[in-house]
Amino acid sequence: MADYSAIAPYTAAFSRPLDEVGRDLESYAKLLAKWQGVQNLVSRETLSAVWTRHFADSLQVLTLTGAEDRLFLDLGSGGGFPALPLAIGSKGTDRRFVLVEPTARKVSFLRTVARELALDVTVIGRRSDEIDSRETGFPDVITSRALAAMPQLCEWMAPFFGPKTRALLHKGREHVEELTESGAQWHHDVLISKSDTDPSGVIVEIMNLRRKTMR
Repeated sequence: MADYSAIAPYTAAFSRPLDEVGRDLESYAKLLAKWQGVQNLVSRETLSAVWTRHFADSLQVLTLTGAEDRLFLDLGSGGGFPALPLAIGSKGTDRRFVLVEPTARKVSFLRTVARELALDVTVIGRRSDEIDSRETGFPDVITSRALAAMPQLCEWMAPFFGPKTRALLHKGREHVEELTESGAQWHHDVLISKSDTDPSGVIVEIMNLRRKTMR
């Protein structure tokens, strides 16, 4: 059995006991290792540290959500982070997760994990700029990890932002510069939380996203 200590700090945010969440994450880790051979899902050097670099890093987002957050939209899901660990930590609730990923093999992987772990996950196999909120609904929370810089993320997120939507985005040390750049074109309210797993990382919370009117 894997050591669950890396994810134990988030137990209070789980919908189930730690050992049940841990067993599902173990299954996810096995599938990740199996598929990594045919599709580069995560960087090779982080695969051996999946519990801290990927699972715990993803699950910290749960501590920034509440019971009112029911529909999650994940852009550029790749190997499933942070969305699949969030879905595993929320399993058995009324939360739904929509994952957007254009790469066919990654789509197959994401659907396999969702099916084998019985997660309430829908995977859309297209780019985010090829769909809109009529297909997804306005999410309560948008997530994204290692997809693009803030100005581009704002462009991709904007069509999905409803009145109550907010984004919880994994960002690194460059987040201050990125927010300055995005602020030239976008209005957004911002809260910053330090990452639990990356000394130089943060979770950027974006609210009230709207494009500035050019005069």
